Amino acid sequence: MLKNKTAFITGASRGLGKAIAIAMAKNGANIAFAYASNQSAALETCEEIRSFGVEAEAFLCDVTDFSQTGEVVKQAISRFGKIDILVNNAGITKDGLIFSMKEQDFDKVIDTNLKGAFHMIKHFCGPFMKQRQGTIINISSVSGLMGNPGQANYSAAKAGLIGLTKTVAKEFASRGITCNAIAPGFIETDMTAKLSEKTKEAAIEAIPLKRMGKPEDIANIAVFLASDQANYITGETIKVDGGLYV
Repeated sequence: MLKNKTAFITGASRGLGKAIAIAMAKNGANIAFAYASNQSAALETCEEIRSFGVEAEAFLCDVTDFSQTGEVVKQAISRFGKIDILVNNAGITKDGLIFSMKEQDFDKVIDTNLKGAFHMIKHFCGPFMKQRQGTIINISSVSGLMGNPGQANYSAAKAGLIGLTKTVAKEFASRGITCNAIAPGFIETDMTAKLSEKTKEAAIEAIPLKRMGKPEDIANIAVFLASDQANYITGETIKVDGGLYV
Protein backbone atom coordinates (compact mmCIF):
# COMPACT_ATOMS: atom_id res chain seq x y z
CA MET A 1 0.00 0.00 0.00
CA LEU A 2 2.92 2.37 0.73
CA LYS A 3 5.65 0.77 -1.34
CA ASN A 4 8.27 3.21 -2.69
CA LYS A 5 7.12 5.86 -0.21
CA THR A 6 9.08 7.30 2.71
CA ALA A 7 7.47 8.62 5.87
CA PHE A 8 8.91 11.02 8.43
CA ILE A 9 7.29 10.58 11.85
CA THR A 10 7.94 12.67 14.96
CA GLY A 11 8.01 10.95 18.34
CA ALA A 12 8.19 7.44 16.93
CA SER A 13 10.49 5.67 19.36
CA ARG A 14 7.49 4.54 21.44
CA GLY A 15 3.72 4.73 21.81
CA LEU A 16 1.47 5.84 18.98
CA GLY A 17 4.37 7.06 16.88
CA LYS A 18 6.08 3.69 17.01
CA ALA A 19 2.83 1.88 16.16
CA ILE A 20 2.39 4.15 13.14
CA ALA A 21 5.98 3.59 12.05
CA ILE A 22 5.63 -0.20 12.32
CA ALA A 23 2.31 -0.22 10.46
CA MET A 24 3.69 1.91 7.64
CA ALA A 25 6.81 -0.25 7.43
CA LYS A 26 4.65 -3.38 7.19
CA ASN A 27 2.95 -1.71 4.24
CA GLY A 28 6.24 -1.08 2.46
CA ALA A 29 7.24 2.44 3.50
CA ASN A 30 10.77 3.45 4.44
CA ILE A 31 10.76 5.24 7.78
CA ALA A 32 12.62 8.28 9.05
CA PHE A 33 11.68 9.41 12.52
CA ALA A 34 12.55 11.95 15.16
CA TYR A 35 13.07 11.13 18.82
CA ALA A 36 13.59 13.48 21.75
CA SER A 37 16.10 11.74 24.02
CA ASN A 38 15.96 7.93 24.35
CA GLN A 39 18.57 6.75 21.86
CA SER A 40 18.42 3.09 22.87
CA ALA A 41 14.65 2.98 22.28
CA ALA A 42 15.14 4.73 18.94
CA LEU A 43 17.76 2.21 17.83
CA GLU A 44 15.53 -0.70 18.88
CA THR A 45 12.67 0.80 16.88
CA CYS A 46 14.94 1.13 13.85
CA GLU A 47 15.87 -2.53 14.03
CA GLU A 48 12.23 -3.55 14.35
CA ILE A 49 11.28 -1.44 11.34
CA ARG A 50 14.12 -2.89 9.23
CA SER A 51 12.89 -6.40 9.98
CA PHE A 52 10.09 -5.70 7.49
CA GLY A 53 12.58 -5.25 4.65
CA VAL A 54 12.50 -1.45 4.52
CA GLU A 55 14.99 1.27 5.43
CA ALA A 56 14.91 3.17 8.71
CA GLU A 57 16.81 6.05 10.25
CA ALA A 58 16.35 7.84 13.59
CA PHE A 59 17.14 11.53 14.08
CA LEU A 60 17.65 13.20 17.46
CA CYS A 61 15.45 16.28 17.33
CA ASP A 62 13.72 18.74 19.63
CA VAL A 63 10.60 19.67 17.65
CA THR A 64 10.27 22.93 19.62
CA ASP A 65 13.55 24.16 18.06
CA PHE A 66 12.91 25.79 14.67
CA SER A 67 16.52 25.66 13.46
CA GLN A 68 17.08 22.09 14.64
CA THR A 69 13.94 20.80 12.93
CA GLY A 70 15.01 22.48 9.70
CA GLU A 71 18.39 20.79 9.81
CA VAL A 72 16.87 17.37 10.53
CA VAL A 73 14.47 17.73 7.60
CA LYS A 74 17.45 18.43 5.31
CA GLN A 75 19.29 15.40 6.71
CA ALA A 76 16.29 13.11 6.22
CA ILE A 77 15.77 14.22 2.61
CA SER A 78 19.48 13.79 1.92
CA ARG A 79 19.40 10.29 3.41
CA PHE A 80 16.28 9.04 1.61
CA GLY A 81 16.20 11.21 -1.51
CA LYS A 82 12.67 12.42 -0.81
CA ILE A 83 9.98 12.28 1.85
CA ASP A 84 6.38 11.57 0.84
CA ILE A 85 4.58 11.48 4.20
CA LEU A 86 4.88 13.64 7.32
CA VAL A 87 3.25 12.47 10.55
CA ASN A 88 3.24 15.03 13.37
CA ASN A 89 2.86 12.80 16.40
CA ALA A 90 5.29 14.21 19.00
CA GLY A 91 3.42 15.29 22.10
CA ILE A 92 3.61 15.66 25.86
CA THR A 93 1.21 16.26 28.74
CA LYS A 94 1.60 18.46 31.81
CA ASP A 95 -1.85 18.22 33.33
CA GLY A 96 -3.36 20.46 35.94
CA LEU A 97 -6.41 22.58 36.60
CA ILE A 98 -6.14 26.11 35.24
CA PHE A 99 -6.22 27.52 38.78
CA SER A 100 -2.94 25.77 39.62
CA MET A 101 -1.34 25.34 36.17
CA LYS A 102 2.09 26.94 35.82
CA GLU A 103 2.71 29.19 32.86
CA GLN A 104 5.73 27.15 31.79
CA ASP A 105 3.62 23.98 31.77
CA PHE A 106 1.12 25.63 29.45
CA ASP A 107 3.88 26.94 27.19
CA LYS A 108 5.78 23.64 27.02
CA VAL A 109 2.75 21.67 25.87
CA ILE A 110 1.80 24.28 23.26
CA ASP A 111 5.40 24.48 22.02
CA THR A 112 5.74 20.71 21.65
CA ASN A 113 2.27 19.60 20.54
CA LEU A 114 1.28 22.54 18.34
CA LYS A 115 4.28 24.67 17.45
CA GLY A 116 6.38 21.55 16.85
CA ALA A 117 3.93 20.48 14.15
CA PHE A 118 4.10 23.95 12.60
CA HIS A 119 7.91 23.71 12.49
CA MET A 120 7.82 20.38 10.65
CA ILE A 121 5.16 21.52 8.19
CA LYS A 122 7.04 24.78 7.56
CA HIS A 123 10.26 22.93 6.71
CA PHE A 124 8.59 20.21 4.62
CA CYS A 125 6.25 22.46 2.62
CA GLY A 126 9.04 23.60 0.29
CA PRO A 127 10.14 20.09 -0.73
CA PHE A 128 6.52 18.91 -0.94
CA MET A 129 5.58 21.85 -3.17
CA LYS A 130 8.60 21.25 -5.39
CA GLN A 131 7.68 17.57 -5.91
CA ARG A 132 3.98 18.55 -6.17
CA GLN A 133 3.07 15.77 -3.79
CA GLY A 134 2.96 15.26 -0.06
CA THR A 135 0.79 13.81 2.68
CA ILE A 136 0.61 15.43 6.12
CA ILE A 137 -1.07 13.70 9.05
CA ASN A 138 -1.42 15.49 12.38
CA ILE A 139 -2.19 13.49 15.51
CA SER A 140 -4.75 15.54 17.42
CA SER A 141 -7.12 14.25 20.14
CA VAL A 142 -10.79 14.18 21.07
CA SER A 143 -9.65 16.46 23.91
CA GLY A 144 -9.18 19.09 21.23
CA LEU A 145 -12.78 18.63 20.13
CA MET A 146 -14.59 18.37 23.45
CA GLY A 147 -12.16 19.77 26.05
CA ASN A 148 -11.03 17.91 29.14
CA PRO A 149 -10.80 19.21 32.74
CA GLY A 150 -7.20 19.38 33.88
CA GLN A 151 -5.88 19.58 30.31
CA ALA A 152 -6.34 23.20 29.25
CA ASN A 153 -2.88 23.23 27.66
CA TYR A 154 -3.24 19.85 25.94
CA SER A 155 -6.79 20.50 24.72
CA ALA A 156 -5.80 23.92 23.39
CA ALA A 157 -2.82 22.46 21.54
CA LYS A 158 -4.85 19.63 20.03
CA ALA A 159 -7.66 22.01 19.02
CA GLY A 160 -5.02 24.23 17.45
CA LEU A 161 -3.76 21.27 15.44
CA ILE A 162 -7.21 20.86 13.91
CA GLY A 163 -7.27 24.50 12.85
CA LEU A 164 -3.74 24.16 11.50
CA THR A 165 -4.79 21.06 9.56
CA LYS A 166 -7.66 22.85 7.84
CA THR A 167 -5.50 25.84 6.93
CA VAL A 168 -2.66 23.73 5.55
CA ALA A 169 -5.18 21.69 3.55
CA LYS A 170 -6.53 24.86 1.91
CA GLU A 171 -3.15 26.51 1.33
CA PHE A 172 -1.44 23.56 -0.34
CA ALA A 173 -4.21 21.62 -2.08
CA SER A 174 -3.34 23.17 -5.46
CA ARG A 175 0.16 21.65 -5.15
CA GLY A 176 -1.11 18.12 -4.65
CA ILE A 177 -0.52 18.16 -0.89
CA THR A 178 -3.13 16.76 1.50
CA CYS A 179 -3.37 17.40 5.22
CA ASN A 180 -5.62 15.53 7.65
CA ALA A 181 -5.82 14.98 11.38
CA ILE A 182 -6.57 11.94 13.50
CA ALA A 183 -8.27 12.48 16.86
CA PRO A 184 -7.68 9.49 19.15
CA GLY A 185 -9.82 8.89 22.20
CA PHE A 186 -8.58 6.85 25.17
CA ILE A 187 -5.80 4.65 23.76
CA GLU A 188 -3.61 2.15 25.62
CA THR A 189 -0.30 4.04 25.70
CA ASP A 190 2.33 5.08 28.25
CA MET A 191 0.40 8.32 28.64
CA THR A 192 -2.87 6.66 29.65
CA ALA A 193 -1.05 4.02 31.70
CA LYS A 194 -0.20 6.77 34.20
CA LEU A 195 -3.89 7.33 34.96
CA SER A 196 -5.41 5.90 38.12
CA GLU A 197 -7.63 2.83 37.87
CA LYS A 198 -10.60 4.95 38.97
CA THR A 199 -9.97 7.40 36.13
CA LYS A 200 -9.61 4.57 33.61
CA GLU A 201 -12.84 2.93 34.76
CA ALA A 202 -14.71 6.23 34.47
CA ALA A 203 -13.29 6.77 30.99
CA ILE A 204 -14.26 3.30 29.79
CA GLU A 205 -17.77 3.77 31.19
CA ALA A 206 -18.13 6.90 29.02
CA ILE A 207 -17.05 5.07 25.84
CA PRO A 208 -19.97 3.43 23.98
CA LEU A 209 -17.75 0.50 22.91
CA LYS A 210 -16.78 0.05 26.60
CA ARG A 211 -13.07 -0.41 26.01
CA MET A 212 -9.93 1.57 25.35
CA GLY A 213 -8.44 1.61 21.89
CA LYS A 214 -5.09 0.18 20.88
CA PRO A 215 -2.22 2.04 19.15
CA GLU A 216 -2.84 -0.12 16.09
CA ASP A 217 -6.32 1.42 15.75
CA ILE A 218 -4.68 4.79 15.15
CA ALA A 219 -1.89 3.34 13.01
CA ASN A 220 -4.35 1.69 10.62
CA ILE A 221 -6.05 5.02 9.91
CA ALA A 222 -2.67 6.69 9.42
CA VAL A 223 -1.71 4.06 6.85
CA PHE A 224 -4.97 4.63 4.98
CA LEU A 225 -4.56 8.42 4.97
CA ALA A 226 -0.97 8.03 3.73
CA SER A 227 -2.01 5.75 0.88
CA ASP A 228 -3.21 6.63 -2.60
CA GLN A 229 -6.66 5.39 -1.57
CA ALA A 230 -7.07 8.61 0.42
CA ASN A 231 -5.71 11.08 -2.13
CA TYR A 232 -9.07 12.89 -2.40
CA ILE A 233 -9.41 13.42 1.35
CA THR A 234 -8.00 16.62 2.84
CA GLY A 235 -8.81 18.96 5.71
CA GLU A 236 -10.59 16.23 7.67
CA THR A 237 -10.35 15.22 11.32
CA ILE A 238 -11.07 11.53 11.80
CA LYS A 239 -12.09 10.48 15.31
CA VAL A 240 -10.91 7.08 16.51
CA ASP A 241 -12.52 7.01 19.93
CA GLY A 242 -14.96 4.12 20.28
CA GLY A 243 -17.85 6.57 20.02
CA LEU A 244 -16.73 8.77 22.94
CA TYR A 245 -17.46 11.99 21.06
CA VAL A 246 -20.44 11.39 18.82
